[in-house]
Amino acid sequence: MFSDLEIAQAASLKPIKDIAESIGFTEDDLEYYGRYKAKVNLNVLDKIKDRPNAKYIDVTAITPTPLGEGKTVTTIGLSQALARIGKRVFTTIRQPSMGPTFGIKGGAAGGGYSQVVPMEDFNLHLTGDIHAVGVAHNLLAAFIDNSLQKDNPLNIDPYSITWNRVVDVSDRALRNIVIGLGGKLDGVPRQSGFDITVASEIMAILALATSLKDLRERLGKIVFGFTRDKKPVTAEDIHCAGAMTVLLKDAIKPTLMQTLENTPVFVHTGPFANIAHGNSSVIADQIAVKLSDYVVTESGFGADIGAEKFMDIKCRVSGLKPDAAVLAVTVRALKMHSGKYKVIPGKPLEDGLIRENIADIEEGGCNLRKQIENIKYFGIPVVVAINRFTTDTDKEIEAIRKIALDAGAYAAVESNVWAEGGKGGEKLARAVIEAANQLSDFHFLYPLDMSIKEKIEIIATKLYGADEVEYMPLADRQIKSYTELGYDKLPVCMAKTHLSLSHDPKLKGVPKGFIIPIRELRVSAGAGFIYPLLGEMRTMPGLPTIPAGANVDIDENGKVVGLF
Repeated sequence: MFSDLEIAQAASLKPIKDIAESIGFTEDDLEYYGRYKAKVNLNVLDKIKDRPNAKYIDVTAITPTPLGEGKTVTTIGLSQALARIGKRVFTTIRQPSMGPTFGIKGGAAGGGYSQVVPMEDFNLHLTGDIHAVGVAHNLLAAFIDNSLQKDNPLNIDPYSITWNRVVDVSDRALRNIVIGLGGKLDGVPRQSGFDITVASEIMAILALATSLKDLRERLGKIVFGFTRDKKPVTAEDIHCAGAMTVLLKDAIKPTLMQTLENTPVFVHTGPFANIAHGNSSVIADQIAVKLSDYVVTESGFGADIGAEKFMDIKCRVSGLKPDAAVLAVTVRALKMHSGKYKVIPGKPLEDGLIRENIADIEEGGCNLRKQIENIKYFGIPVVVAINRFTTDTDKEIEAIRKIALDAGAYAAVESNVWAEGGKGGEKLARAVIEAANQLSDFHFLYPLDMSIKEKIEIIATKLYGADEVEYMPLADRQIKSYTELGYDKLPVCMAKTHLSLSHDPKLKGVPKGFIIPIRELRVSAGAGFIYPLLGEMRTMPGLPTIPAGANVDIDENGKVVGLF
């Protein structure tokens, strides 16, 4: 059996020029980054604006194990399958952070015979967008500390500053640091820290911006702290937004790549799904829907997180309406949701997770039922994709199919795209086409004129199943302040664990009788949302005992090895 990297390196890639021509792009539309990837200029939006929109499909999942349940594999495989049965298809996905790539998760280009290629480029530097975000973010951080040292003309309260620095590696030692140590010329000493770059508000802004002009306006609205008399201080106030925009002028352009079966893919932006909205860019989707019959995109983590934010945040900005959702599920995840097993990265799976056990699947099926319900709250049909592993049995697949159909899924189809590529997803593709052609009633979960607390409570009670929401004193004060400042009309972007429907990662299945604690709230005024923090949230991951990067190397022929 070949590794993902070996499969990718053996693939027959087309020059990106050929992929671009097949879509209708001209030389004037492209900026080449080598032979197999290119940036697409935003002027194409004007050229294609009058074309009809494609069917718009979001791929999401049940509450995953720490290993993931194959959303990207499903996204790529479904796209390849749609092309195999004669549909023009475009895939839009996020660029992965190198933190997880070298940490726990490994590569994020899909897997097996459903991948984006070149997978080494995809998982590493790509076209440098994440680095551009990091430099723009750290430029603002430098401006802030410089202003404090230069007599603090904006009257910034140093204790109110929320703008850490960023780096795109998992490095827990940088979570809490003291800066400005040394002499008088070395800055004003204060406590600060580092976040991972993809958790930066700038990454969320880049993903939600609809034009270079919109990007510039959003960057200017970033609130990084408050004055001593409690007024917000912005990137515009400190005269940094223009320079930040200049650093991002190429990063706003989507990167064109291809799948193993040579279908087009936009890889663009990578906002965290825990802290931010966890979806690829609005711009990539707005271009893709004008150039295809079907656009398949992917939202981060389970339907309670990424899909909710896709619909309530991203779709509000883009104006696009999804026609259907695909919910990825695995046998091992449903067994885990029975509460009898633990899945620990780097350790072998417990025997019960790989041995046939219908009872455990039925017990853990409650999570699948709830996530189907969560998607249906938005008024669109859901197709369940049963991502098959080699240890799964036919009886287990059939048990999941029955659970899904009984819960109201439009269809539930076995997916073999990891092993067979597009061929293994043709049944899924046909089910998605049928679902997307159904009459639907897409709507948001809440109107924007609701209060901050009402929005939080709708998400917490309806999607997570909480009995109620409890606000810590700090959160109550912040809600009052943000309401007075006019931020209460923004959508909310809940920051919580992806490993449970609740705020507690240890609670599997469908937890009951729990109260959601809101520790504090933060405003991402540039991105255009408020994010409440549920329990303890990390914006800088740490490395495991044996990081995935320990296996990555380069051979005597200059080929990357060990990246999976």
